[in-house]
Amino acid sequence: MKPARPDHVFRALADPTRRAIFEELTRQGEQTVHALTHYAGISQPAVSKHLTVLKRAKLVHPRRLGRETHYRAQPDALAPMVDWLNLYGAFWRDRFDRLEALLERMEP
Repeated sequence: MKPARPDHVFRALADPTRRAIFEELTRQGEQTVHALTHYAGISQPAVSKHLTVLKRAKLVHPRRLGRETHYRAQPDALAPMVDWLNLYGAFWRDRFDRLEALLERMEP
């Protein structure tokens, strides 16, 4: 399976409701749309729309069982975000190290 595009992952998790649904699935494991609707406190169509965005970002995986769809979190799909944070983490560590060296040279 091809990994999600980083912009899809960031966009999906930018919304607090989608983030909460993803976190709930990560903590509690696989759940039905009905259970997620109850958890999120919003309508079933709204939850379904949020799950579609999460699915596009490959952050959740659906599984049909009879008339219900069960969703489970796919934490490995966070890899593009982790890679991006690591890249910029190294960038900022380098900048802060340079600033610290400069400030030490400037001390009286």
